[in-house]
Amino acid sequence: MGFHKPPKKYGAALGRAKFKLNAGWLVLLAVCIIIISGLTIWNALHLQSAINRRTEAYVSDVSDQLCTDIDYRLSKVTKDLEMLGDSGGQPGLSDNEELLKSFLSRKAEILGFTSLIVLNSQGDVYETNPTGADLLALPGVQDSLAGKNGVSFLNEQSILYSIPLSTENYEEYSVLAGVRDKGNMQELIQAKSFGGSGLSCLIDLEGDMIISPTNSEPFLRLDDIFMKKSDDRVISHIYQMQQDMQAHQGGVFTFTAADGTELVLSYRPLMSFDWVLLTLVPANLISYDTDKYILQTYMIISGTVVFFALILAFLFRIYRNHYKELEYSAFIDHLTGGMNNAAFQLKCQEVFAQSPPGTYAVALLNIKNFKLINESFGSDEGNRTLEFIMRALESFSGPGEFAARAEADNYFFCMKENDPDTIRGRLRTIAETINDRIKIFDSEHETPFKLILRQGVYVVDDPSLEITIIQDRARTACWNRAAQEDNPCVFYNTEFTESMKREQELNDLFEDSLRKGEFQVYFQPKVWGKNGEIGGAEALVRWLHPQRGMISPGDFIPVLEKSGRICQLDFYVFEQTCKFLHGRLESGKRAFPVSVNLSRRHFKDPDALAKLQKIAEDNGVPTDLLELELTESIFFNDRGIEYVKKQIQEMHRIGFRCSLDDFGAGYSSLGLLMEFDVDVVKLDRRFFLDVGRKKARDVVTAITELAQKIGAKTVAEGIETQEQLDFVKEARCDMIQGYIYARPMPVSEFERWIDQRQSPGNTN
Repeated sequence: MGFHKPPKKYGAALGRAKFKLNAGWLVLLAVCIIIISGLTIWNALHLQSAINRRTEAYVSDVSDQLCTDIDYRLSKVTKDLEMLGDSGGQPGLSDNEELLKSFLSRKAEILGFTSLIVLNSQGDVYETNPTGADLLALPGVQDSLAGKNGVSFLNEQSILYSIPLSTENYEEYSVLAGVRDKGNMQELIQAKSFGGSGLSCLIDLEGDMIISPTNSEPFLRLDDIFMKKSDDRVISHIYQMQQDMQAHQGGVFTFTAADGTELVLSYRPLMSFDWVLLTLVPANLISYDTDKYILQTYMIISGTVVFFALILAFLFRIYRNHYKELEYSAFIDHLTGGMNNAAFQLKCQEVFAQSPPGTYAVALLNIKNFKLINESFGSDEGNRTLEFIMRALESFSGPGEFAARAEADNYFFCMKENDPDTIRGRLRTIAETINDRIKIFDSEHETPFKLILRQGVYVVDDPSLEITIIQDRARTACWNRAAQEDNPCVFYNTEFTESMKREQELNDLFEDSLRKGEFQVYFQPKVWGKNGEIGGAEALVRWLHPQRGMISPGDFIPVLEKSGRICQLDFYVFEQTCKFLHGRLESGKRAFPVSVNLSRRHFKDPDALAKLQKIAEDNGVPTDLLELELTESIFFNDRGIEYVKKQIQEMHRIGFRCSLDDFGAGYSSLGLLMEFDVDVVKLDRRFFLDVGRKKARDVVTAITELAQKIGAKTVAEGIETQEQLDFVKEARCDMIQGYIYARPMPVSEFERWIDQRQSPGNTN
């Protein structure tokens, strides 16, 4: 297999940077654990007193909320009766007993009253549901006859709320009363907020019970709470509570009941009536669970101290044995056994800091189409290949040089070189040696594969840069190949960064410019070769930026193609073309086919043709007036020849024409004519650069004859001189496009050109 060198040592700086677990750190950790444990125990001891204080505050807060809810419930009942009283006072309603009863019955059902009652001091009574009680004798009814709101208790289960109703005699009042189930109020005061451990009730200012919860067996009878005199402190609290109740003030206190239970009592006055809400809960409501957890905390802390003591002793014992394992895990690539990227960066920082500018160069090596190795030979073979290359780079590392696998199939190689030719020669030797050795390494396969290493190099002229920036520059050089695709080794220069910035700026400007209409569609005519009449046009796009001026298509088209925004632009140009054709059709002018360029990225969208069809339909343009120009790269789309064939068939089904643009620019053009059913073949301008050569003339003539035989029209593009024009006419090209007739023009100028061209006797 070769290259079995062990991993290198990475120097003093690398060793100092590694995590060192020593005895001093372990002792410090032990002291910290002891201090934290002591503070935790001290905190637990003081926790109980804080919980007791919070219990009273909690009971008080919850009682306040419950008191607010009860007040709201009582005020709502009163407001419901007042609103009903306003309705019941409508003219004629009080004079019609049947109408009154019907009205009250409906309202009782809507407002949730078991009975609604209207009565006066003469004993006249209207009840929707008879209560059987002597209503005039109720104290609340007497209060309402006197002009005040009142409340009475009919029995153990019902509460009667009453309000006064004005009469023609303002010295007397009639009464509107509503009966509600007492259970609603009982359910409200059951104090569910205390998990069922609490007890609440309503009393009056004299301490008599008004409403108590149903089906509850309290641990203390509330009806004689003022009779408990177990100690002076309780007596003092009860006395203070009686004073606060008379003053409509609330409070809370803790006391010990006769059975020894610690209780918290909260009392809160209601705003609606002269009632007081009493809430009684166990004093250990909050601390009940915490007492258990505090004990558990002591046990856990004790166990933790013992456990960590054992751990520390264990770490002391195994520290020296595991130091190398920690080092290996942090700085060794687990797949190849060589240096990883973290170690590479630390080593670079060390050597660059000690060297003048231009001493070192950093190269990024990428395995081209590495995924094919995994696909063809399996992932195990791919992993062996990655390890093999790592060993090779290590074997070619001279003094002060080192290599690392960064990620996936990328390697960084730090070379003590600054001459481009020397660097290029060394990297070429490495690549050739790897391929020579890999034949032996892979001899078990019938056809050894050949590795192609893309190489990007940055000569470190500024060692003070962050190592990540230095690596990024090597990576930028590796991937910014452009016209240097055949050159495996590309050196970084500032133009790469400037180019990336320009690309980013154009991408940033694109959306706003497209929205503002700064992209303008130009048309270049296509002229019939046989008679000189206009036969069509090609839609082209120009970017007219208000600050940057005219931005060349050669600058922005590749950028938008790379970012994927080219599809948005293509749809925009197509739509503007449809609007142009629609305008000519609407005005009764002659319309002719217009071709629009289509990026290969559209073939990644299965709905692209349907979208184009909808745009044409929305603008009322027949699809046979639209021609889609496809470049050769589309025909070698990643999705395969069959997919492209189906797409062209779909174009024809919709009615679009299909043309092959830049025919002859590639190396498989004739094969494309055989495989794909295109309507138009556009001959690339390079065919006409030297029309004086017989070979060039013969090739063009052969292509036009071949196109005629397969039923495709031919367009000669880029025709600029009279000699070229005479030749393409002689070669019988169907249409001609180029500066010899017109440059690409804006719509208005193009319209004028058409009018002039179509004038009688003008065919040149």
